[in-house]
Parts: sequence; C-alpha cells; structure tokens
Amino acid sequence: MSTASPSPQSESRPRLVVLTTETTPPPSGAARFEELAEVTWTDAEGLPQAIAGAQILLVWDFFSGALREAWPQADALEWVHVAAAGVDSLLFDELRDSPVTVTNAHGAFDTPIAEFVLASILAHDKQLHRSERLQRERTWQHRETQLTAGSAALVIGTGGIGRATARLLRAVGMEVMGAGRTARQDPNFGTIIASDELAEHVGWADHVVLIAPLTEQTRGLVGHEVLERMKPTAHLINAGRGALVDEPVLIAALQEGRIAAASLDVVSQEPLPQESPLWEIDNVHLSAHMSGDVVGWRDTLSDQFERNLRAWVQGRPLTNEVDKQKGYVRGS
Repeated sequence: MSTASPSPQSESRPRLVVLTTETTPPPSGAARFEELAEVTWTDAEGLPQAIAGAQILLVWDFFSGALREAWPQADALEWVHVAAAGVDSLLFDELRDSPVTVTNAHGAFDTPIAEFVLASILAHDKQLHRSERLQRERTWQHRETQLTAGSAALVIGTGGIGRATARLLRAVGMEVMGAGRTARQDPNFGTIIASDELAEHVGWADHVVLIAPLTEQTRGLVGHEVLERMKPTAHLINAGRGALVDEPVLIAALQEGRIAAASLDVVSQEPLPQESPLWEIDNVHLSAHMSGDVVGWRDTLSDQFERNLRAWVQGRPLTNEVDKQKGYVRGS
C-alpha cells in the first residue's frame, strides 16, 4: 500500500496514456478507463508526443523501455503503472530519482507461477518429457521415477510469487528453503538464507527455483560458483528473468552433465535465437515466458489497474507501489 495519497482529481479528468502495440490485445476494461480519464492510445514511436501533459502512463506493452526515450516530454507525469510483476525493463536513473510513483501487477501472477513451478518439478521427477520422446519413438520402456514428496527445493526470491510457490511445494510434501536479501525465519519458507550466501547452501537442494526480481544485485546470481556447488542430480527452474543466470555457464554445465536438467521459462534473449544451444540440449525444457499467463490473465491485469485508477481519481492511496531504488514492491 502506498504511503502517500495523490491529490483528488475531481475538478477535471486526468490524462491517461496507454502504451501498447498494434498486435497486443487491448485491456478488457478500456471503456471503464475512459469513464475516469481522458485516454490516449499510443505505441513506442508515438509516446514522446502522447505523453506531454499526461499525468498517468499505463505500460500495457510491459516489456517496453520506451519511457526512457520519451522522458524529456513527460512534463506532467505523476504515476506509471506497469502491467507486469517485473519492472526491470522500465526503470532508469531519471525515473528512479523523480517523484513519479510506479506501481506494478504485484499479486496477479502468484498462483499461476507457483503452479507452473510445481508442474516443472513433477514433470522432471516423473520423467514426463522422456515419456513423450519415447512415445514419439514408439518405445515401451519401463522406468523408476523420483518421489517428489520429501525432496528439497530452494526458492530464490521471497516476494509474493516466491511465497505462493513455497506454500504449494510444502503442500505436496517437499522441504523448502528460501533465499532473499537477508537471512531470517519465515512462516512460508521456514528458513530464508541470504542470497549472497547462495553458493554455501545450494548443494542442499534437489530443485533450485529462480523467482527473484532482476536488479543489479540479482543479475547473474546463478553463475559458475553456484552451478559448481549444485548437486549433479539437481534441477534448475527459472521463472524469473533470464539475466538472473549466467547463460553460457549454465549451457556448459548442462552439456557436461554437471547438473541434471533445467526448466527455463525465461532466457537472456527472447525469443530464444535459433542458434542457441539450449534448443538442442536434451535435459533442457523450454517454455516461451508463459508461466504466469493463464486464461484470463489480461482481464486480471486490466481490473487491477482500474482499481488503482479509481483510487487515484478519488485521492485514495495506490496499491502495489514499487520501491524504485530496489526494483520491487516494499514489504512483499
């Protein structure tokens, strides 16, 4: 919850700019936005002109970094909402140092991503990917699989998504530990270790789950030292950001069998280039940055922004305010 309340906007409707693309489906609540504000729709190219005089920016094209280029024209901007949990593509020094409030889609993806992580773990433990390959080859091969209950998961990232993931994994009988900014005890994780001590603890885990926000502190967090300390039977799951991992080092570890497998919903360059070795490694399981995108997810994001827009117009506090220096919602 924001600690500062915007001034009531009852005297005149605020100007809202929605940054989108021609191919991105519009927010389902667009008509309701127009009841509350004067709305201008634009793409990245038109943003510098559109944003002049606007108080609010909705970044519906949520990976866009177009605001940085348009910043000199943002002469009346008070609030930016990003329709995503991660804000790493938006933040830049001038925005961080400005009084402009930034909010995000905190909470919208907690359960979907937690379910996706559990599905990735079960698919690995029960050899579902291998069964699919054998089916295509018309090969009947009996095998033994791993029991998921009792296995250990280290969840890196202790915000809302990490907490939902920890609760779900513990519900199926897994042992869970978290990694976050500071070491502490926590009702969802039990023990949380400090991220800068990750290499010392990662050898405990059968499954290493990345859900941390991308910041300067977390960029390349899983590199050579951490990968070297993982079990050779360990499974890495990345549902956060591709840049959390040193990708060339990960590729080498997978090719050389130093870890067992990786389930990657995110990679360093998206879409994944055709020449990437990740396409061809048998123990890599790729998905197209879709772990949070369940049916109706855009409606959820639209409704979330509309609630905040109504609050702003009425002079009430905004929810999901991002700490611009840290890059995530405080207290999450």
